[in-house]
Amino acid sequence: MLMRKPVQASLRARMRPLHVAVALQGFMLWPPIEKLFLSEIGFDAAAVGIMAAAYAAFVPLVEVCSGLLADRWSRRGVLVVSSAALALTCLIGGLSTNVATYLLSALALGVYFAMYSGTMEAIVYDTVLEETGGSGSFEQRIGRIRLAESATLVASSLLGGWLASLTGTRLTYFLTIPFALLSIVAYLRFDEPTLHQTSGRVPLRAQLVTTGRALSGGGRLLPIVALSVLTAVTMQSLFEFGPLWLVALAVPAFVFGPYWAGLMSTLGLGGLLAGRFGADRRGTRAAAAIVMLVAALTLATGAGAAAAIAAQIALTLLLMVASIHVARVLHDSVPSNVRAGVASGVGAMTWLTFLPVALAIGFVSSRFGIQSAGLLITAGTVAAGLLWVTATGGRPAEAAGDPSTEAPREYEPATSAA
Repeated sequence: MLMRKPVQASLRARMRPLHVAVALQGFMLWPPIEKLFLSEIGFDAAAVGIMAAAYAAFVPLVEVCSGLLADRWSRRGVLVVSSAALALTCLIGGLSTNVATYLLSALALGVYFAMYSGTMEAIVYDTVLEETGGSGSFEQRIGRIRLAESATLVASSLLGGWLASLTGTRLTYFLTIPFALLSIVAYLRFDEPTLHQTSGRVPLRAQLVTTGRALSGGGRLLPIVALSVLTAVTMQSLFEFGPLWLVALAVPAFVFGPYWAGLMSTLGLGGLLAGRFGADRRGTRAAAAIVMLVAALTLATGAGAAAAIAAQIALTLLLMVASIHVARVLHDSVPSNVRAGVASGVGAMTWLTFLPVALAIGFVSSRFGIQSAGLLITAGTVAAGLLWVTATGGRPAEAAGDPSTEAPREYEPATSAA
């Protein structure tokens, strides 16, 4: 116990700049009113689906590059690029006056997503390993990262909705830019872990092969990868199309801010809950899967605004818990020198899966109403729930010592490859 307290104190101090950077990066004033802004410049439900599909097709290409950059160059550097892409997103979005221009903003947002997602998980996991020698604190630490992100998302959602009601929707884009730029300063103050660099530089081809082998895991990781993809796709569908339930129900504009704040709060609440949820127990996972199903069915049955909002928040919260649990299982199973690449590979698969899903939800909601599109979200929820209950099992054994500095035998790169 005497040794544990200094270790945890050191870990907290080292993580502090990362918390600050994530909090600044999460201060986005425009997401709660984005759909209102889009309707002002000519978007309909089908156009929203096309936009989502456009960056879903673009992001996988960037995801692959971001993972390789993070493993071969600098994970902190990739996160700096993500902040720059977010600032560009806000600049182009605020200047947009039609669908075509806003699509460019969506592509810049895709760069932000690709650079941030897998890299953040990898940098937190390796920091925990360097400081503690094991992954036992990962869920707690990534949960606190999600909490920092969520806190500013909630605050900025409330503020963004209020500002939009006073000044119009466009200004919220421009006011977000300084926070994205300040996050770059905070990232540069973070002491980046170097576990991924200890095994030496290998040829690019060898690293690609190693990453591919680690990602497939000889088939044993496929259910884990599938669960990661399903939880992420279902959450992204809720973030992208959830506000359309409120639009269809003619909810007043002032409700969008608190609604989006509630949805964003699930990122932090899910992060806090993940480490205490008992997700290693099958009974707990089964109970959560049932609640997820009930929430998804609520969206598909034409419920009122209050029920739809509550269902979206409950479903997103439990999907976040599931995603953090499966992230730990995945990272426990791969070496550090390909960890960001594997996480980005999962991210690429997520966006490739989200592409047809976004098109389908956009088409169905345009032709038959958004409640009918809720059936597609229900299908993803059922699949994710079944995999969560059956595929994740108990807590995987943590490797002793410094497991992440060296690839397991089946993942060892062929250093002679050209």
